[in-house]
Amino acid sequence: MTPTLGVCYYPEHWPEDDWEDDAHRMAAAGLTWVRIGEFAWSRMEPRPGEFDFDWLDRAVDILGSHGLKVVMGTPTATPPRWMLDKHPDMLPIGADGQQRGFGSRRHYCFAHLGFRAEAARIARILGERYGQNRHVQAWQIDNEYGCHDTTLSYSDAAQSGFRDWLSQKYQSPQAMNRAWGNVFWSMEYADFDEVELPVQTVTEANPAHLMAYRRFMSDQVVAFNAAQADVLRGLTDAPLIHNYMGRTLEFDHFDVGRDLDIASWDSYPLGFLEDRAPVSDSDKLTFLRQGDPDFQAFHHDLYRAVGRGRWWVMEQQPGPVNWARYNPAPLPGMVRLWSVEAVAHGAEAVCYFRWRQAPFAQEQMHSALLRPDREDAPAMGEALAVGREIAALGEVETGQSPVAIVFDYPSEWAWDAQPQGPDFTYFGLVFDAYRALRRLGLSVDFVEAKHGSLSGYKLILAPGVFNFAPETLVRLSQAASGGAQVFVGPRANSKTEEFSIPTPLPPNLPGLDITVARIESLPADAPVPVEGGGTVLHWFEHLEGAADATLSTEDGMPVLVSDGALSYLGGWPDAALWSRVLARACEAASLPTVALPDGLRIRDTKTHRFAFNYGTEPATFDGVTIGPAGVETWQR
Repeated sequence: MTPTLGVCYYPEHWPEDDWEDDAHRMAAAGLTWVRIGEFAWSRMEPRPGEFDFDWLDRAVDILGSHGLKVVMGTPTATPPRWMLDKHPDMLPIGADGQQRGFGSRRHYCFAHLGFRAEAARIARILGERYGQNRHVQAWQIDNEYGCHDTTLSYSDAAQSGFRDWLSQKYQSPQAMNRAWGNVFWSMEYADFDEVELPVQTVTEANPAHLMAYRRFMSDQVVAFNAAQADVLRGLTDAPLIHNYMGRTLEFDHFDVGRDLDIASWDSYPLGFLEDRAPVSDSDKLTFLRQGDPDFQAFHHDLYRAVGRGRWWVMEQQPGPVNWARYNPAPLPGMVRLWSVEAVAHGAEAVCYFRWRQAPFAQEQMHSALLRPDREDAPAMGEALAVGREIAALGEVETGQSPVAIVFDYPSEWAWDAQPQGPDFTYFGLVFDAYRALRRLGLSVDFVEAKHGSLSGYKLILAPGVFNFAPETLVRLSQAASGGAQVFVGPRANSKTEEFSIPTPLPPNLPGLDITVARIESLPADAPVPVEGGGTVLHWFEHLEGAADATLSTEDGMPVLVSDGALSYLGGWPDAALWSRVLARACEAASLPTVALPDGLRIRDTKTHRFAFNYGTEPATFDGVTIGPAGVETWQR
């Protein structure tokens, strides 16, 4: 795979006299892909049933005449104002009971069947017009599902749909009552029409009710995406893509991705450091202009799994953004580093957001490759350097990593429904494990809990998966029997699918005689010291059973227990304990590790080794000194 570069462009924002020069400059900059159209519904259909595609035809022709490939976006993230007159109940309602309004974007409820039909309608019209256009070589469906907290809606449409979903799943209210344990607190229902959405209850809602609702809303995102994908499949052979976000976990991306050809995500390292990366305040200051050293890589690897090996960066941050609390400029060289790092993790394309900085509306403070006056912004020089660099790299073949993390979106919903302490998040636990692996110089794959293959991995981690399907337990057991080191826990397999405590008690792993007898959640200033170094944070399980304790607290309580290649971790390790646990596991798995300087990360592919310095000081690796925001590459 030879990676390419692209850009996001909005011809409707600029005089048509600029389009030819823009296209010429894009091609001269070495860009290949241009994404257009995803916010332009009001220009495509200014009034219901009245269409104007002449301007879009000309834009596609001009871009294509310069050798640029168009990614056509369906405009369903920004329904025009007249759509609300047609469907006044399509707006989402937040958990506070307030209806979201018009005047921005993503103003629709995924469960609204009328708007879903409208989205499929405009997708069909676009597909019929551009599906066989030689310049349109990929499609983006909608834009950033879930952004601005828009997955979960408490509208009348959601309530009606949820009741129908429940009736199909459980067939009778009595079966639902049994599954949810509704005898508790007299929560039993006589009819599905009595069930309301689990919001604004006096105290916490039944977690089984919450989980059912979360599954329902995830299914609505899947169905909304599928409605457009199904239409476009019959009209184009070009690949279908969606651009996901960072740490947006309210729907199952694997389920959405099954209807698509390529996964992509929008990478904003500095904005995400401020409001999404689970890091300390001191780390936020240290990496203020670089972004967290692992947050981007985590999502590159996750979305590579969602896309079944095919993935892009659809929007790459080029400079200060407009939407974080604070919006610093990147350290010189970081746009280059972020771009090459994506390529190292297998990105087929890296597209910058955006071509020219908008002088109006909400994103006028968001930087681009060009300033509003059409002069080059600082990122343009770095994008040109990236183009030359990836051309020199040639083919970059990703291959399978030696380490896998089992990932499960429903586990995020489960522990959000019943965290049992404010410091427990599924994402935070998995991210800590991922960071610890990367600090040891390891490359990592993510594997979907429900369906992913574990074959060929030397080390497998499954932290915090709330419920293992029987076939997943079989795959974990087979991997351990086949020689892989398998680490499960903490808080793994601790609930049934319907969110109750199972019998036998967790973790109930075949071949491992261990039971979680009691659980503690701990404040940040009360860690549990472990003999030999490191501590357990946030979450500590009291373990009983015959399995060998390979790590214990200073008081002699088991923390890590093992039976051959299968181990269970009964607490959330701090960084030092993660290093101990994983170093021992890597030694048993014959995996070489390296202690990397802070801020330095490496990534191995079949064809290359890459090193990235997220630090502000030079770092040395393999005899080479790498400057701040520096990148080094070795042919393998």
